[in-house]
Amino acid sequence: MANGHRTQIKRARNAVKDTRPHAKLTYARIPVQKACFVMDAIRGKDVTTAIGILEYNPRYASGVILKLLNSAVANAENNLGMNAANLYIAEANASDGPIMKRIQPRAQGRAYRILKRMSNLYIVLDEKKAEKTEEQNAETAAEK
Repeated sequence: MANGHRTQIKRARNAVKDTRPHAKLTYARIPVQKACFVMDAIRGKDVTTAIGILEYNPRYASGVILKLLNSAVANAENNLGMNAANLYIAEANASDGPIMKRIQPRAQGRAYRILKRMSNLYIVLDEKKAEKTEEQNAETAAEK
């Protein structure tokens, strides 16, 4: 009975599994606040526009996020057979990761704490819906 039950659970989990191409980077040595500036700039854009934004953005986080975006595009092309020209960034998130605590020596024996923050970056791509061209609209109107 338990074996059959486990199979039902796996089927249910795979039925709702998200099949969109994605890539994640954990423990990125970028504070979340700085990563979010770049993520906000590319969210909702198509892939070619986002790559252009990231290549010319002077922030350190843009280089790391560019690598992550290229990985997500490669996942879409190789694993799911999607065309890179039809992809856009559906989700781009940065969440808190662990914090490394360091100590900075100060005057008179004091010590100040330095917090080196990390973040977890996550990008989900999706294909654009096929928009009807004017010719297709004219054909459907003629059929009616």
